[in-house]
Amino acid sequence: MANVLTPQADDFPRWYQDIIAKAELAENGPVRGTMVIRPYGWAIWERIQAGMDLRIKAAGAENAYFPLFIPESYMRREAEHVEGFSPELAVVTHAGGKELEEPIVVRPTSETVIGEFMAKWVQSYRDLPLLLNQWANVVRWELRPRLFLRTTEFLWQEGHTAHATRQDAHEYAVKILHGSYEDLMVKLLAIPVVVGRKTARERFPGAINTMTLEAMTRDGKALQMGTSHELGQNFARAFDISFSSAEGSRELAWTTSWGSTTRMVGGVIMVHGDDAGLRLPPALAPTQVVVLAVKAEAVEAARRIGDELRAAGVRVRVDDRTDAPFGRRAVDWELKGVPLRVEVGPRELAAGGAVLVRRLVGVKEPIRLDGLAAQVVAALEHEQRVIADSARAERDARIAEASTVAEAAEASATGWARIAWSAVGVDGEARLAAEGVSVRCLQRPDGSVPASDDEPDLIAFTARAY
Repeated sequence: MANVLTPQADDFPRWYQDIIAKAELAENGPVRGTMVIRPYGWAIWERIQAGMDLRIKAAGAENAYFPLFIPESYMRREAEHVEGFSPELAVVTHAGGKELEEPIVVRPTSETVIGEFMAKWVQSYRDLPLLLNQWANVVRWELRPRLFLRTTEFLWQEGHTAHATRQDAHEYAVKILHGSYEDLMVKLLAIPVVVGRKTARERFPGAINTMTLEAMTRDGKALQMGTSHELGQNFARAFDISFSSAEGSRELAWTTSWGSTTRMVGGVIMVHGDDAGLRLPPALAPTQVVVLAVKAEAVEAARRIGDELRAAGVRVRVDDRTDAPFGRRAVDWELKGVPLRVEVGPRELAAGGAVLVRRLVGVKEPIRLDGLAAQVVAALEHEQRVIADSARAERDARIAEASTVAEAAEASATGWARIAWSAVGVDGEARLAAEGVSVRCLQRPDGSVPASDDEPDLIAFTARAY
């Protein structure tokens, strides 16, 4: 059958590419590393974007938009930042048939251009905090592109804020980390994430602290799902983001930046998908229920059921294409990961019922037409818990305790390792990197995010990563 996927156990990267193609999520664009997001993939991204936008606004940030093109001189003002991004920059040198007087960088991230305008907009302590977010595309010249995970052009939100004190900046970066990012990933995407502090080696260029959310994919690797950075006063100094304090002195602002991307779509695929296709959490799924008419004489009943579910607030599609084989249609909806399928046939209708197919647990069961909407809503709530609990259990089962760098490297071949940071250190991190393993983040023993790399008793999580 054309829709059969490569089994995960045989070739996980091929399975991933198969799902993207056969569930009609995206295709490669005409320029290497670019991506065409198809309507179904876009519908998933829209749900993620809407959920994230609500949370960001609840944290007090306002949306704005800044240019795609950034003067090269802006990038050069923050030396560590440009050094970190130099290999990934796309630079325009000619336009309008002429060589430009100053090259233009295609936005890899917007700290520099937003910093330039923050300097104009911030004059007094009364202007702070300044909390901005933009939804945009960015370009980073990717050497090994993979749809949704690493593409030359991708979509994201990037937040940028300016604060009067270091403490206020820190508290806001943590607020975004937990209240916006972790909340969305756990509640909407049903993805359990390990939240921690990046080491100095893994820190964002120009930042004094990077905090991250790491997910485990079904092949045991790590996927960075979002980051929140404290930038200290580095960008404020480079762009003169300064303000008059309440006492009348001139002070530099403290800034943050934070971002999450279309990589989250890839995370949903790689954390939840199985050998039959996508498995979408009901809270995220663009279509939560498909009502499938088995034969032509069941079409009207299927449409009535669809109307009933829609009235109950369920995102529903009615598949009345009875001129297409039933089996083919069922397989297609499984590939797309629709959580529930209500199959309506003449025999079931005669008995006053239908068949409910639960995609996430692979169960078929009879369902009564009387009170069907309430039963479906309850089933969706149950499936959301099931997929979240399953992902957490699978992740936890593949995190091994290690006591040496060698043990951490061995465990990271098939999953993650949890090891005392004091047993790794900077030298051990370099040895792991030589074997393709990275320290994904540091946590306190209670699972909270440390304030520095030097706190005692820190725990490091190591893994191979996408």
